[in-house]
Parts: sequence; C-alpha cells; structure tokens
Amino acid sequence: MLIDSHCHLDRIDLAPYEGSFANFMLAVADNQIEHLLSISIDLESYPTMLSLVSDYSQISVTVGVHPNEHNGKEPTVEELVALAQAEKVIGIGETGLDYFRNEGELDWQHKRFRNHIETAKILKKPLIIHTREAKEDTLRILREENAGEVGGIIHCFTEDWAFAKDALDLGFYISFSGIVTFNSAKEIKEVAKKIPYDRFLIETDSPYLAPVPHRGKPNYPLYVRYVADCIADLRGTTFRDIAEQSNKNFRTLFTM
Repeated sequence: MLIDSHCHLDRIDLAPYEGSFANFMLAVADNQIEHLLSISIDLESYPTMLSLVSDYSQISVTVGVHPNEHNGKEPTVEELVALAQAEKVIGIGETGLDYFRNEGELDWQHKRFRNHIETAKILKKPLIIHTREAKEDTLRILREENAGEVGGIIHCFTEDWAFAKDALDLGFYISFSGIVTFNSAKEIKEVAKKIPYDRFLIETDSPYLAPVPHRGKPNYPLYVRYVADCIADLRGTTFRDIAEQSNKNFRTLFTM
C-alpha cells in the first residue's frame, strides 16, 4: 500500500473518471493507495477542497497559502490557526519561498512564510515547505523561527545533498516527486540514494509534474508508484520495501 504525501485533489482532472470524485477514489483503492494528503494552496479554495474530501477517511489535508499566490487573501496567524481546527488538518502549508516566479521586493513572502511557521508551532503540526531558487533564505528563516520544533517536509525536492543535510539537521523529511524519475535529475537521484531510510517520503504533486512514463501529461496520485519504483531501483531494493518504509515515515511524522 502506498501513501501520496502531497497532492492537490481539488485541482486534478476528473474527466477520465466521468467527472466523478467518487469514481476517482475507487481507482485510488484499486491501485492500493492507502492515504492521500491534499495540500492547500490558498484560502479561497480551501473550503471547497475540505468539502470535496470530507467523506473520505483515507484523505487528510493541510491549510496554507502557497508562496506564488498573489491575488487571494493574505493569511494571518489567527486565521490559519482557526482554519486548522478542522479534524482533517494534519499539517500547515504549503508555504516557503519561491524566487523563480517572484521578483523584486519579497519581504511579503518572508512574512507569509514566518506566519505559517508560527502557526505550525502554535498547533504543533508539521510544515509543508516549498522552496525554489531560495535555498539559503529558506534555511535561514527555518532556523531563525526555530521551525525544527515542529519539523515537516521539504516537498518536491529539487536541491542538492548539502541542502538535504541541512534540512535533515533541522528535523525535516525529504519528499521525492515524479521529478526523480526524469533522466535529467541526476543530482536529485544522488540525494535519493543517500537519504536516511527513516527520513524520506514519496509524492506526486498531482496534477503537476507527472513522472516518467507520463511526463508532460496530467498527473494523478495513482502515479506515486512510479516514484517508489524509481527510488527502489536507485537504492537497490524492492518496491514493497520503499512503499512500506515511506508509509512508516509518513505516519511517524503526522498525527492522524
């Protein structure tokens, strides 16, 4: 059985499932996906996401505002704490820094990140961290805010081993997405080989970043098996071994 530790269920294309989320969830069960963590991107769509998954015990959610979101409501600590009272909420984010899609004065992004960390510490829930071309500032803010008190996940890992070691030292897990299956992802593959056995997770980030052999097409949580297969090959072990260990790691990190 597999766990997809990061997906956006309110954004996936349900056309292959006759537009039915219930049909999609039947396919999830048929493909031995044990649990899904649906990640919040903004406060405006959060209620819809929560409603969509409310009837499914095998789905948990997070609450947060992505660093690339510009047009929605800016989250306060108080608002995040209130929204996170929903029973299904097990983490805070996704949050972090993104200098690839954002330019100019970025104090607003740093403040948003710090607000999420403060929220996570108040609630004692893990953080879901997005970082792109901002690794130094991401680590600096995590240290300054004592984010290691709650830990969390560096999701969709795209950095090097030096960054991974620093994140591990702060108490964070490293989550590999479909990017690890790309031929060009040589540095990420090396990290996947070295990561401690009790500190990695697997994810899809669906509907984005579909793994090989579906690269360039819509992504689905069902494809998390390709990530597990790839990491098993890289580490010289079995699919079952990676599936079981990533599940154990997920359940160690999160309280459900």
